[in-house]
Amino acid sequence: MTLGEQGHSEEHRRLELALDAAGLGEFEWDLTRGLFVVSERMAAITGLPQGPMPAESTRTLEPFIHPEDLAQFRASKDSQRPAGGVYEFEFRHVRPDNGRTVWVRVAGVVSRDPQSKARNVTGIVEDITQHRLEDDQRQTLMAELDHRVKNVLATVQALAVQTARRTTSLEAFLQNFAGRLKAMGSANELLTAARWRGAAIDHLAAAELGAIAPGQTSWEGPELFLTPRAANALALGLHELAANALKFGALSVETGRVYLRWGRCADGGFELTWTESGGPTVSPPVRRGFGSTLLEQVTSRELNGQTVIDYRPAGVVARLSAGAAAVAPRPETVPEAPVTRIPETVTTSAGPASLRGARVLIVEDAVLLAMELETGLSDAGAEVVGPAYELEEALALLNQPLDAAVLDANLNGHSVTPVAEALAARGVPFVFATGYGEAAGAPGGFDAPVIRKPYDVTQVAAAVAELLQVKTPHPKGRP
Repeated sequence: MTLGEQGHSEEHRRLELALDAAGLGEFEWDLTRGLFVVSERMAAITGLPQGPMPAESTRTLEPFIHPEDLAQFRASKDSQRPAGGVYEFEFRHVRPDNGRTVWVRVAGVVSRDPQSKARNVTGIVEDITQHRLEDDQRQTLMAELDHRVKNVLATVQALAVQTARRTTSLEAFLQNFAGRLKAMGSANELLTAARWRGAAIDHLAAAELGAIAPGQTSWEGPELFLTPRAANALALGLHELAANALKFGALSVETGRVYLRWGRCADGGFELTWTESGGPTVSPPVRRGFGSTLLEQVTSRELNGQTVIDYRPAGVVARLSAGAAAVAPRPETVPEAPVTRIPETVTTSAGPASLRGARVLIVEDAVLLAMELETGLSDAGAEVVGPAYELEEALALLNQPLDAAVLDANLNGHSVTPVAEALAARGVPFVFATGYGEAAGAPGGFDAPVIRKPYDVTQVAAAVAELLQVKTPHPKGRP
């Protein structure tokens, strides 16, 4: 073997290794003799017999292309012909050995003689079935996400309209609407954690009642897993009962108690009972509000059951029944119960928080939210610095005098941790405002207040006012 032959052999060996590593099969098409040569690797991918086969034109190979892809293949071939020597196609290929359909990508380079007549084609074949399946799954997921987002937006719009029609002031509307959005948000977090298969009923109870009045609420019942539709409906229903109890019922005084219990029904559904005690004497309401409509119509219909509210003098008792369609099969693994939520801000007789004279930095990448925060904090008397919409903008504002900050956890894909670390080093307190779920915790391990979106701006103002009275949060484990 000559030196040249050895070099050629080594080059051929490296090419073979590269083709194996890439999972590619190669072919040679001698157009002059009308022979299509299938390599061993291509035979393994396509099921075509290894070796030469007669092929005068591409029509000889068309029987191996899925009938539904033939028209596109021909159109693609014609469109690529004027480009010259490189062709590339993707289509479904029907394997002749077992009849199985696979997606393949075929790419080839045409060699021509001095008269520009096509002489042969050298190319490769790749099995892209898995890639196409993943693409199809992504498209399906995007379509499902689009559907859910539109449903959520339509629900929020309807909730806003119905709340506005039944409130007498802007302040009441904002408070009621924000609370209902919060209930939807907590249910959504639970559904997302369970990949939208549903939510456990005890997790819903914990998310809605766990923080509003520590020590005054309790719940128990058998394990039940609800469908996404039923979970959203029950979350709204529990929120309405809790909001009413905070304003007028058992949770409006320290001696009051709320006890929640549920049980299975013979038809496969369940019944839930809300019992209040130890609060003010109760009398039936003189005016029917949207909360009652939500409970008695929306929640009942979504649960395929009914709601009955009994305004007993000793305390409200509400019974929510649900049909079997509201209960979903319990998955093998259910996410852990959520940690206690930060309670919603409830306006008291002391009035809204005062931030008069405080310089507060706003770091938020959503323009509308930043505008809302700027208005709310300014109304509370703060001098707003920013808002900063990008990480670089926020870092550039840190050389100014600052008393506190409100930080979005994620700024267009970048963690806000560098800003938090710089603020902590300067002794400037801050609060995180984030759309991430409960499990995410505070970014960077900071032991700092976290307010979950959607939030009420007055809640943020109150949190900032409280921050100005305590020391700066530091990352856990640091001095």
